[in-house]
Amino acid sequence: MWKELIMNYLKILTTIILVFVFFAAYPQQDTTKTKKEIRKEKREIKKNEPPHKGSFYITPLPVIGQNPAWGLMYGAAVSTSWFMGDPSTTKISSMLLGATLTSKDQFLGTLKGTTYFTDNQWKLDVDWRFLNTSQPTYGLGTGPQSAKPVGQGIEISEGVFSAPIPDEQLMIYNFLRFHQTVSKSFGKDFYLGLGYHIDFFNNVKDNLLDTSANPQVITSYYAYNVKNGLAQDKSLLSGVSFNASYDSRDNINSTYEGRYALISFRYNPEFLGSDLSSSTLWIEYRDYYALNKSHKNVFALWMFGNFKTSGTLPYMDLPALGYDQMSNSGRAYAQGRFRGQNIVYMEIEYRRILLGTKNNPDFLGMAIFANATTASSVDGNINLFQYIDPAAGLGLRFMLEKKSRTILAVDYAFGKYGASAFYLALNQAF
Repeated sequence: MWKELIMNYLKILTTIILVFVFFAAYPQQDTTKTKKEIRKEKREIKKNEPPHKGSFYITPLPVIGQNPAWGLMYGAAVSTSWFMGDPSTTKISSMLLGATLTSKDQFLGTLKGTTYFTDNQWKLDVDWRFLNTSQPTYGLGTGPQSAKPVGQGIEISEGVFSAPIPDEQLMIYNFLRFHQTVSKSFGKDFYLGLGYHIDFFNNVKDNLLDTSANPQVITSYYAYNVKNGLAQDKSLLSGVSFNASYDSRDNINSTYEGRYALISFRYNPEFLGSDLSSSTLWIEYRDYYALNKSHKNVFALWMFGNFKTSGTLPYMDLPALGYDQMSNSGRAYAQGRFRGQNIVYMEIEYRRILLGTKNNPDFLGMAIFANATTASSVDGNINLFQYIDPAAGLGLRFMLEKKSRTILAVDYAFGKYGASAFYLALNQAF
């Protein structure tokens, strides 16, 4: 018995020794990872993980473009998107920060976006801008300059007329905009909210104005301010808004389906700092139709109207093209190209995916769009829809971040009166 136990023990010991010798002699791979390799692995894990509460996406982009009002533009923009709650119950939030210089010695600083809080119970919209800039104005109302009082020359006194201005009237100014609206959800996709808004124009220089010339050169801006008792070098509009909105868009960066509607009444009383009391009404509607289940073809529609409902607005605060939250209306035309007591705007766009990759099925797309604007002028006896000024264009779309649907949009647009422009932007125009 003892002999058998000893023999078994020796067999086990011999096996252990042989296994040890084998692994000691076999060349082992170095499993030690460098810090760089560890960071790369973490990035890959984060890149491939599904969206969750706290997911944060950032996309920086150099800004290069051309705009009729600002000339050549260069600077930087950063698009950020994130989830404040579970993505199954909370929409993605998005913010766009930009700082741009132009060939006309201008500075444009903007912060714009929308935040959806947990389960979409609250929503915050912001539009902050600081511009040290210049911009042409063309009088009030759509249509040719010959239809506008300053375009023909206005009667200063009996039988005495100012010189006609058949083209742009350049304004130089500083502009501070501070708009924010907080809304509470009442039922699925429906919100009610309050906002506070400041628009401050300062150091305004009316370049073409020359009251010493013979005949005098009287600009639209000067004539409007004299008629309404407003200052020539600055204006302040300060007010509160009451807002009702509906938002079922699946993603605000690049929408495939859903719709958006907004009614906003803004009251600007003198006791809040406004130069004169006034009120305005903004009505907006957007709709998106996926033409197939894969969302490779989308038809998008955007309409808004901005109306002065009472009082007197400063000239630069009258409803105008390009003053929506993201400043995207009126591609082809300079911001403020059409201005009036009331304005109505419509745009349609067809979007199509052209090329994809395994990791990015929506990598390359295209867009074809067209828009139309009409604005009224009390002094020019121009009614809404009396003149409609259209524009059209096309562009490419590059999907930079598929989880947040952050895209790079490259567009060229052209319109009436020789207007055209090239745009490089983050995310869809609407």
